[in-house]
Amino acid sequence: MNQSETARAFTVLHVPGDPVILFNAWDPGSAKAIADAGAKAIATGSWSVAAAHGFADAEGLPMEIALANAARIADAVDLPVTLDFEGGYAVEPERVAANFGRVLEAGAIGCNFEDQVVGGEGLHPLRDHARRIEALRRKAEAAGIPAFINARTDIFLKAKADAHDRQAVDQALERARAYADAGASGFFVPGLADERLLARVCEGSPLPVNAMMFPGMPHKKRLAELGVARISHGPGPYRQAMAALTELARTAFA
Repeated sequence: MNQSETARAFTVLHVPGDPVILFNAWDPGSAKAIADAGAKAIATGSWSVAAAHGFADAEGLPMEIALANAARIADAVDLPVTLDFEGGYAVEPERVAANFGRVLEAGAIGCNFEDQVVGGEGLHPLRDHARRIEALRRKAEAAGIPAFINARTDIFLKAKADAHDRQAVDQALERARAYADAGASGFFVPGLADERLLARVCEGSPLPVNAMMFPGMPHKKRLAELGVARISHGPGPYRQAMAALTELARTAFA
């Protein structure tokens, strides 16, 4: 398949009630291992990629390295590859769009794009971030690629779990609607674990909902029952792999 066909194939994997599982990779070797396990697509995780290259998250990893790594992953596997592109390494819509064009040139068919102010405080104002998403969509259309733009809101990551309530969900859904109108393909709500609230997000979102696994999250079967369409694993796979590597090294040094 060409890149456009691969992007369409990735999009149709997002089925509420039958979520696509993304066990996040960080380099070509991990991507190939995950593909060999039966993955339908490969997603990078920004924290994991940064850590694997010796950098901090929050765009501490130079964009050139992130793009080169994505290109090597796309070359290594015969699966759709989506890049965790954090805040797009820019604020202005035109610069974000130009950077996203390079993501597509690297062979990825989409990205995560978050609404927190990277390196700052809080979230981008809703209308401002919607314009950023619009710029990404225009860039993808100009390239002739129906890219999957996974619009991530950091509302729940920015608040403690006991502050996750109906008001926070209402705020998230307002963003989901604005992001959908701007051209987003999916809505990512990392940090939200409450089943009742997740169900409300799934019911009210015009976009397929992405949940992220972390300790305390419902089982994937329950997430499917709640209407989730995509399940990511974030930095978990990298942390578990490195913990296993440390233990193996200890046995060698013992």
